[in-house]
Amino acid sequence: ESPFSLDLQGRPPNHRTMDISALMTLALCAAWASGLNLYAAAATLGIMGVTGQIDFPPDMQVLTHPAMIGVAAALYCVEFFTDKLPGIDSTWDAIHTFIRIPAGAVMAAMAIGEVGFGAQALAFLLGGGVAAATHAVKAGSRVVINTSPEPFSNWGASITEDALAIGGITLAVFYPVGFLVLFAGFVAFAMWILPKII
Repeated sequence: ESPFSLDLQGRPPNHRTMDISALMTLALCAAWASGLNLYAAAATLGIMGVTGQIDFPPDMQVLTHPAMIGVAAALYCVEFFTDKLPGIDSTWDAIHTFIRIPAGAVMAAMAIGEVGFGAQALAFLLGGGVAAATHAVKAGSRVVINTSPEPFSNWGASITEDALAIGGITLAVFYPVGFLVLFAGFVAFAMWILPKII
């Protein structure tokens, strides 16, 4: 059973919620995936919520609304094609600097909301930082890749990023420790690659 469907003592029998470690993993994963592909992350989380794969904390229930899932899926389709066009992908990334990072911060804060305001504020700051780091690696790598005249490296990078965002969320839901290992690997990679990109 997913750790995101744990019952807490003292709650009504039909009230299912997450323990604090699951909430923290969800916040971290949502922010990280948002930096890679916000729309894929939002759509994946929403579909998992609707299908009962994950029981969201109250503040994240908005992701399960059909309109939210529909818009996220439609924008993911736009990004899927835009992200594979050299030059245009970097313009898209530049615009999304002002979208992915705040969205990652907000999603992290929503995940921690029921813990308390202090924890929510901290999650907002940390989530923004995680989303910013992920976005910087993605956007910076694309600038470097765009120096190559062939389009195949863009396609490969884009597909890898989408797979990481969707796979990372799936991993976090069913195997949180596996996601944390993946995230630690990303942190090490980011510390290595960002100075080189700059």
